[in-house]
Amino acid sequence: MLYIGVDLGTSAVKLLLMDGEGRIHNIVSKEYPLYFPHPGWSEQKPEDWWNGVMEGLKELTADCDKSQIAGISFGGQMHGMVALDENDEVIRPAILWNDGRTQKQTDYLNQVIGKDKLSEYTANIAFAGFTAPKILWMKEEEPENFARTKMIMLPKDYIAFKLSGVYCTDVSDASGMLIFDVKNKCWSKEMLEICGITEEQVPKIFESYEAVGTILPEVAKELGFPETVKIVAGAGDNAAAAVGTGTVGDGMCNISLGTSGTIFVSSKNFGVDKNNALHAFAHADGHYHLMGCMLSAASCNKWWMDEIIGTKEYAAEQAKIEKLGENHVFFLPYLMGERSPHNNPNARGTFIGMTMDTTRADMTQAVLEGVAFAIRDSFEIAKSLGINIERTKICGGGAKSPLWKKIIANVLGIKVDVIESEEGPGYGGAMLAAVACGEFASVEEAAAKLVKVVDTVEPDPELVEKYNDRYAKFAKIYPTVKGLFDEVTI
Repeated sequence: MLYIGVDLGTSAVKLLLMDGEGRIHNIVSKEYPLYFPHPGWSEQKPEDWWNGVMEGLKELTADCDKSQIAGISFGGQMHGMVALDENDEVIRPAILWNDGRTQKQTDYLNQVIGKDKLSEYTANIAFAGFTAPKILWMKEEEPENFARTKMIMLPKDYIAFKLSGVYCTDVSDASGMLIFDVKNKCWSKEMLEICGITEEQVPKIFESYEAVGTILPEVAKELGFPETVKIVAGAGDNAAAAVGTGTVGDGMCNISLGTSGTIFVSSKNFGVDKNNALHAFAHADGHYHLMGCMLSAASCNKWWMDEIIGTKEYAAEQAKIEKLGENHVFFLPYLMGERSPHNNPNARGTFIGMTMDTTRADMTQAVLEGVAFAIRDSFEIAKSLGINIERTKICGGGAKSPLWKKIIANVLGIKVDVIESEEGPGYGGAMLAAVACGEFASVEEAAAKLVKVVDTVEPDPELVEKYNDRYAKFAKIYPTVKGLFDEVTI
């Protein structure tokens, strides 16, 4: 049988066709616009997503035996708010995860409702990107749209609805809305009340590997698919990517070096750190995970190379770096503010330690190391909860750099595994579809059979010791300059 994974990203939708052996038959990508109607705002039209998905599905399956298509599932950009009216029409453009308009509402939730209450209700505190502040923003700034809202959905769930006719979401994506009781996997009645909405205005909750229904007959006819195709709940992009890298079960770890960066730690047990520095979310494998999310990761290196140095020769620049663990230059990678663990939208990128003998290679090395040190900030918090992490998978564009993988292995002091097929949320989505259709008994079984490690970067004890010393210095910089960011931020 064949399974489709739909990775609904911020710049494009990427669709993947996989068989029951994990072999990828085809991959198709369809781009769509991103709108910035005001400084700091970020929106997309859900209709553009739907058009891209339908065009992509037709192209993806043009040359396959469509009768073999059994299931479709998803990985999707998290936190975005889609509002539908009583006719299931989109009321306004979706407000995205990287939209910054909700600082007032975020401050209200954290400071007036209080972080302790939020953590009690949802296991998390408010961040400007989360969905609850967006709901409050619409209630306050667009009351006429708020009054028309019959259903509030997340981006990928809108596509699942258009395919199945079912208002649905999954536990991992719902975890990032700040209206979901993560520990008990149900909507938080307290948070719904705070946001001024009812349980009838939010979707039904499913585990990520559960079918929500079957494809609508009219959609099946247009695509030439069997009407038996299952539409499967899917997961938020990070949880879906974790499935795709085999980061399921207890104490498994995945680091993603994409535009943003994440460290994702799976756990059988629910847990929250005392400062809510990490997100405590439900996982797509039926259990839980902790996640540290930094807003700028591989994008820091892209900025440094493209905008500052003015080169596309990334590998050539990194080839000049010779002495790891001895760099006297440090870089704080907060070009977009920072989420984990500082939760400070005013944090900014900062170089410190330059002297007259500082070289271009030193600066490049500082950027790579700064991202690794920032990942370690979250890694240390996970370790403080008693989670024993001995190795990690790695994915994302930055993971193509052998040097960066070596730096991360030694900064964290753990083994870094490289997997054979690094297709992220789309592959994870297809795996979830396969589980829902009975190809595998569980997500863990699917991961064990389909995800293959092809290389491992081992830490060097001597270099680990050097980086422990460098990290101790790095960790002092942000607290020292934190007060300046409020003054210098435009």
